[in-house]
Amino acid sequence: MADVIIVGSGPAGMMLAGELALAGIDVAIMERRPTGALTESRAGGFHCRTIEILDQRGIAGRFLDEGTTVQTARFGKSVLDISDFPTRHPYGLGLWQSRIQPILEDWIKELGVPVHRRHEVVGFIQDETGVEVETADGAKIRAAFLVGADGGRSVVRKCAGIDFPGWDATRSNLIAEVEATDEVPSGTHLDESGVHGFSLMPDGRTYRVITTERQVGSRQDPTLGDLSDSLTWAYGTDFGVHTPTSISRFTDATRQAATYRKGRVLLVGDAAHVHYPAGGQGIGLGLQDAVNLGWKLAQVVNGLSPESLLDTYHAERHPVGGRALKHSMAQTALQRADARTEALAETVEELMSMDEPRRHVAALIHGLDITYDLGEGHPLLGRRMPDLDLDTANGPTRVFTLLHDAKPVLLTLDGLSHFEIEPWADHVQQVEARYTGPWRLPLLGDVTPPTAVLIRPDGYVAWVGQGTAQNLTDALCRWFGPGLPAR
Repeated sequence: MADVIIVGSGPAGMMLAGELALAGIDVAIMERRPTGALTESRAGGFHCRTIEILDQRGIAGRFLDEGTTVQTARFGKSVLDISDFPTRHPYGLGLWQSRIQPILEDWIKELGVPVHRRHEVVGFIQDETGVEVETADGAKIRAAFLVGADGGRSVVRKCAGIDFPGWDATRSNLIAEVEATDEVPSGTHLDESGVHGFSLMPDGRTYRVITTERQVGSRQDPTLGDLSDSLTWAYGTDFGVHTPTSISRFTDATRQAATYRKGRVLLVGDAAHVHYPAGGQGIGLGLQDAVNLGWKLAQVVNGLSPESLLDTYHAERHPVGGRALKHSMAQTALQRADARTEALAETVEELMSMDEPRRHVAALIHGLDITYDLGEGHPLLGRRMPDLDLDTANGPTRVFTLLHDAKPVLLTLDGLSHFEIEPWADHVQQVEARYTGPWRLPLLGDVTPPTAVLIRPDGYVAWVGQGTAQNLTDALCRWFGPGLPAR
């Protein structure tokens, strides 16, 4: 019996597996595909907050070394510059998922996570103590918890009976990597149907092409003929496209699971929410789901916290996902070139040239505006902890370095002595440090410096001290269980 079985070896599933492995959880991934190699283009990179969470685990450099840092946030025709935002990574990262995937796979391999390929999950039965998972070949495997990271058509979600309400597709796009006999136009263009364009890939021979179809395509895998038809409709010619290495279809269907948890079954990534990729938030949402859930699930499996802690996963991530879905729909509405949409786009472009709207929308796209409702208090409460440069007795370090092992941190500042937290000493790091710079948050600017902060493993602030330990014990109990009896 495993502690946790994750169905699906996409980015969200692998990120969750890594989080659990860091906490010592016996986790395994079950994947129906025979190989981890990804030929489709799919996601094209990360926004700022996703880079930050990878930095919190010490692996951001693996991705930054292979991608290109650019200003990735766009709304309509406007590129939203965040170079003035208070973050160590004031940019996005351009990197195709075909490269993202193997980097994550190498990471979880280092952590000892097994990926069982050709294991297609077809159903499960859960009871009060665990979940019995059934595969297509009739095998049955038991785990304490099951997580569906198996995409928009999630078998886990369907078998759990979790509703998937939302909006049906009104348009579909093909994205492909092909060669072309004729000269192709450069860049992308919009028309009344949507977006079309070609970009030359590094090999100097293959083009990545995207085109909106005349009508919503079928659920069958698209063919070269479908691509040819769509290009001919948009351009009057298909440019002699041939030798495809990948062709896939995506739509603007927008749906979100009614709940991210049902008993011992949970959902992450596209299994929990699907949307049109306008805005480029999909892969980042999934990775952030995983980082929010991972430490909570580990706490429960390790017997440190009650199962009710898992309810906070839905409570925190469902609103974030819902907001991102609405934003993607707004982005999609601007991707047409009829006169009425052009008028709207011009208004949006004018607004985005103003500082406050630009910052507001850019923070949403980059995930820097997320605030979990942890009650009243200091502005830091429920927000991401800034990656401060700290001075400690062991030398200089960064806040994100303290989070590499995915353990909570009680950080005391300004020469304060350790707080007495003996019941939690085994799993909460206590660090004394000094920091003399400003405490600056996206959208809020400078805030009053705290004297201590309790940082969750996902990098969000669970408690803020302002000279005393008031409410610290309550926060420790709420997030990290009642602790162990004094020795």
